[in-house]
Amino acid sequence: MADMTQRASLSILKPGPLTTVQDLGRPGFAGIGVTPGGACDAISLRLGNLLVGNEEGAAALEITLGGLVVRFERETTFALTGAYAAASLGERRIDGWRRYRAIAGDVLRINFAEYEARLYLCVTGGIAAPETLGSRSTSLTTGIGGFKGRALRKGDALMIGEGDAPTGDAAIRAPERGGVLRVLPGPEWARFDREIQQALLTRTWRMATASNRMGARLEGPSLVHDLPELASHAVQLGVIQLPPAGEPILLLADAQTTGGYPKPLVVIQADLWRAGQFRPGESVRFREVTRDEALAALRKQREWLESVGRRLRADFGG
Repeated sequence: MADMTQRASLSILKPGPLTTVQDLGRPGFAGIGVTPGGACDAISLRLGNLLVGNEEGAAALEITLGGLVVRFERETTFALTGAYAAASLGERRIDGWRRYRAIAGDVLRINFAEYEARLYLCVTGGIAAPETLGSRSTSLTTGIGGFKGRALRKGDALMIGEGDAPTGDAAIRAPERGGVLRVLPGPEWARFDREIQQALLTRTWRMATASNRMGARLEGPSLVHDLPELASHAVQLGVIQLPPAGEPILLLADAQTTGGYPKPLVVIQADLWRAGQFRPGESVRFREVTRDEALAALRKQREWLESVGRRLRADFGG
């Protein structure tokens, strides 16, 4: 594990629409109303950290839709993963999913994303924000974690932890997101009539502008129903709620811990990273799979992450 001793800073020159410190979140505190939070695309966070020699869950910057400009205050190894956006380090072009070295005073400019929604800036040693309830992630809903519990602003200076930077070049092939999310029947699936079930699984849905880290509102055919709201109960990342007005809501990392809308579908765990990368205006479809298929997909994903980690550690002698 990287030593999080504070040594140097990363200065925010332009924060973009929404940039926060995120790691893999703080599960286990829903009982006191604190959402697990963490990176909306945990796979990109994990892979970026592997590229720069960190543990997979080290804190990084989650950059929504790009637009970030930062200055490195010391020599730093970094990588950009997640959404595609043109980027430069001084006059040098920077590609995503590749490891780079910056020197003190270098300025990294990230343009607005051309595809997908969220980028991750990972640095060797991780972002050394204080831990709150076991995590450095920013919870915008509760105002804790990260940098003062809020989104980053111009002039903020972040500390970088101390870690052993790998040497040499390294790159990872970006995973393909596609336009389909695999789902399982939710707890209230059987209570919806056949017409609504078929519409959910066969129609194309569009991410609404009102979507955020709490949830993605989906626009499409109106699936008005008369099922009563349930008593408030626990909900979590990946649940798809269907309010009476008929527009589904896909819950994301900062989703509330309880809710009362019926839940027809749940995105499988292996596809949660995909759910976090759809941007407003993009289309998505749902495809039902079996429980065995969902488990097989998760096993395959975990094996792939392990193989990438082994290869990268071998490349820098870890």
